[in-house]
Amino acid sequence: MSGPRLALTFPGQGAQAPGMGRPWAGRPGWFLAERAAEVTGRDVPELLLRADETCLRRTDNAQLATFALEMVILHELREVLPAARRPLVCAGHSLGEYSALVASGILAFDAAVRLVAERGAAMRAACAAEPGTMAVVLGLPADEVEKAAEAVREEDGQVWVANVNSPQQAVLSGTVEAVERCSALLAESATRIVSIPVGGAFHTPLMAAAATSFRTTLLGTGFRAGNAPVVANVDARPHRGGDDWAGILERQLTAPVRWADGVRAMADDLSCDLFVEIGPGRTLTGLARRISPRVSRLRVSEPEQLPAVPGPAMRSVA
Repeated sequence: MSGPRLALTFPGQGAQAPGMGRPWAGRPGWFLAERAAEVTGRDVPELLLRADETCLRRTDNAQLATFALEMVILHELREVLPAARRPLVCAGHSLGEYSALVASGILAFDAAVRLVAERGAAMRAACAAEPGTMAVVLGLPADEVEKAAEAVREEDGQVWVANVNSPQQAVLSGTVEAVERCSALLAESATRIVSIPVGGAFHTPLMAAAATSFRTTLLGTGFRAGNAPVVANVDARPHRGGDDWAGILERQLTAPVRWADGVRAMADDLSCDLFVEIGPGRTLTGLARRISPRVSRLRVSEPEQLPAVPGPAMRSVA
C-alpha cells in the first residue's frame, strides 16, 4: 500500500454534546441522519440539532445520536480524503465499534443503526434494573486501579476496571457505593478522579441482562466480509468480517474496553501512520498522543476540520 496507512477511529457515548449536528445539517452527508430516523422510527435529526444535555445523557439517545453523526462525518470525509474509503484498519471506543464496523464494510449502515438502537434500549433497561456509575481515574496505571477494585470486591463491593484508555487513565464502573469506596482508596495516589454522569455500570457484569437481551438481535444480523479489519475492544486484536462479531459485540457489553492495547496494536503491529478520529469531541486524539506519540493524528468533528483537498500521498491510496 502506498500513501498513508490510515486507522479510522470513532468515539463512544460521552462524546455527545447538544447541537453537535448543527454544523453538518444540510450538507450532503446529512441524508444518513434522516435515513437513521427512517430505519429506527426515532427523530434522529431532532437529537442532533435540538436535544438538550439531559435528553442526550439518556443512554439510548446518546448512542443513536453519536453513531448517526459519525456516519454523516465519515461520508463527508470520504469525499475529500479518498484514503478513508479503504483504511488499513478501523476501531471504535465502545459504541464507536459499530461505526468502525460500518467504515470497514463489515456492517451495512441499516443493520448497524438497528443494532445501535437495540443496544441503547437494552443498556437503558439494564441501568434501570441495576443502577450504577463510572469514574475516570487519572495518573495511575490500570493495574493499580484494578488492585483497589479487587480489594473492594473482596468486601462484597461490585466495582471493576471498565476501560483502560491510556497508560495513566482507567475507568471504574460499578454500583455507586462501590465506585465511591474504590475512589476513596485511590484518592491520595491518583492525580484526579472524575465522576462520569451515567446511570449504569457499563462494561461490567452488571450489564449481563443487556447482553442477554441483545444476543438474539446480534445473531440475526448479517456481518459481511468487509475490506478492512476492526480492532475489537474486548481483546485488542484485529478481526475480519468472517470472525464471530455477534459474540464479540455481546461480550463487549460486559468486558472491559482495552483501548490502549488496541491503539498499540494499530500503531505497532499494523504499522499505521495516521489516526483519524471521526465524531464529536477530541478524546481519542488525546489518548492516541499519549499512547503512540509517533503516529500522526487528524480529528474531524466539524466541517472546517475536513481536509480541503487530498494531498498527493492521500490521492495515491484512492
